[in-house]
Amino acid sequence: MGRPRTTSDEAILHAAARAIGRHGPQGVTLAAVAQEAGLSPATLVQRFGSKRGLLLAVAGHATETVRLPFQRAREQHGSPLAALRAAVAGLSEGVSTPEELANSLGFLQLDLTDAEFRGHAAEHARRTRDEIAALLADAVAAGELAGETEVDRLAHAVQVTYNGVLILWALTGGEPLAAAMRDAVDETLRPYAPGG
Repeated sequence: MGRPRTTSDEAILHAAARAIGRHGPQGVTLAAVAQEAGLSPATLVQRFGSKRGLLLAVAGHATETVRLPFQRAREQHGSPLAALRAAVAGLSEGVSTPEELANSLGFLQLDLTDAEFRGHAAEHARRTRDEIAALLADAVAAGELAGETEVDRLAHAVQVTYNGVLILWALTGGEPLAAAMRDAVDETLRPYAPGG
């Protein structure tokens, strides 16, 4: 009988995400992830097979858990638009410096050049858009947005806003990223206010 696992795969994937934030997916090593997780590199190989296997697991986990910031925001805010602002800001929670964003965006190279990573990235984007659209539909129903709002088109615009703010914030700095996200989402939504 094997020894019981003392560290869950989820805890390892969180540790891997932190290590990737510091080193990028190209620069991160199994040793760096193992140190972050308090494990041996051999344990990571046993569980994930290779660095590539670990990176794919991180990408898959991000896709599976993308709904969590939206769920938390719904629980914490009675207003759908307040929940949307909080959720979009929450998507960028692990990023506090342009260097961390650059390291996280290193995954984009994998997403664009590797079909397995691209599959995770495309599904992540679809689920994010669906979560945004659900909150926008709730906002229309609650009267926070005009009744004739095209929810799918606006969800796309909010998602584009989110991705654009990440890049502009990293280049120009200024206010904290979460505040920049909330301000940009407000600007995107302004034309859709009732009577707007």
